Amino acid sequence: MCSRSSRLQGFYKKSLAERIALIADWAALTVEETELLAAGLSAEQADTMIENTIGRYALPLGIGANFLINGQEYLAPMAIEEPSVVAGVSAGARLARAGGGFRTGSTEPVMIAQIQLLDVPDAARAEKAIGSARSEILATADTSPTIKRLGGGPQDIEVRHLPDTAAGPMLIVHLLFDCRDAMGANAVNTAAETIAPLLERLTGGRAGARILSNLSDRRRAWAEVKIPADAFDSGEYLGAEVIHRIAEANAFALADPYRAATHNKGILNGIDAVLLSTGNDWRAVEAGAHAWAARDGQYRALTDWHVLAEAGEQRVRNSARNLRVPHDAPKVESLYGRLELPLSVGTVGGATRSHPLARVALKILGVSGARALSEVVAAVGLAQNLAALRALTTTGIQWGHMRLHARKHLSGF
Repeated sequence: MCSRSSRLQGFYKKSLAERIALIADWAALTVEETELLAAGLSAEQADTMIENTIGRYALPLGIGANFLINGQEYLAPMAIEEPSVVAGVSAGARLARAGGGFRTGSTEPVMIAQIQLLDVPDAARAEKAIGSARSEILATADTSPTIKRLGGGPQDIEVRHLPDTAAGPMLIVHLLFDCRDAMGANAVNTAAETIAPLLERLTGGRAGARILSNLSDRRRAWAEVKIPADAFDSGEYLGAEVIHRIAEANAFALADPYRAATHNKGILNGIDAVLLSTGNDWRAVEAGAHAWAARDGQYRALTDWHVLAEAGEQRVRNSARNLRVPHDAPKVESLYGRLELPLSVGTVGGATRSHPLARVALKILGVSGARALSEVVAAVGLAQNLAALRALTTTGIQWGHMRLHARKHLSGF
């Protein structure tokens, strides 16, 4: 095994074969797994994944380097066609190391199934009947023996009233379902369809839609970072100036939905690339992220970046010989960033199982389960946003982007 540092200095200068060898060493890939990096998905494997298969559409698979998350080193596999994304996320992760890296967390992996009930004769009485039958409903919804064995399954029910829709009043039942390490769409949808007849009997209503919600606001992950201003120093800009500019750009995206849309797209550049490489449903995560960004009624930035000013390291001793900070101690500035969003991801089932490269990508990541994956993904999104805001407020977003575009065209593509 190689030494476990994600600081792959000069990685982009190495040949393709050298890069593959380094990553194979990092992740202890077998010969067969290493060969998959070049061979990719076979036509026969593709034919088992979707209908009407006629071929395969390949994307570059790159490595987001330099990630230090909760004191652990990570490399992030990223499947994406857009130049500058992998370079940007690696630069953002390198900056984060100056502040000790990213700190992350997540909630339990609880998804929401929705059962729509129409023509309910008495909504108040129906809600009371559902509450009284809670245990029976949860027992009926316990449809996945595998998830149950792992400690997951149905957790609770909630009832929401929609009294005034275009189709009339509705009663919406939410089934909260702990999916463990699965994304859980199939398990959640099966449970929703299974309890629908019971809910019809309890309420006297008619079940309509029975499906999961991709606004998985019970299943969130977050990442945060604090980086000293001098980490942003360059020959052209002082770090203190850069972090204030980043905070100003984020304030713009919090206030203006036109800016927020592009701001959040940049975050998802990184997130989607990791999700695609690991066989996860990036479309579901995008839907949830955009809905979460508008949860207060206005579409806003998903991130919070602001400048912290804290007392400097200068110390004097008081009469009791204890260390204290003098009133006139200099202020030391740093940049604080946080990203939190719904992240319904899995490390088992679906394409994570059927796509051979997804399994290799998960091995490179070395995550222990779905929650750990969601936290790495949140850190990648925050790093991507940091790199974009830094470029946007200094050299301009086009400088590095077009330089990499030019390299692509010069290579004959």
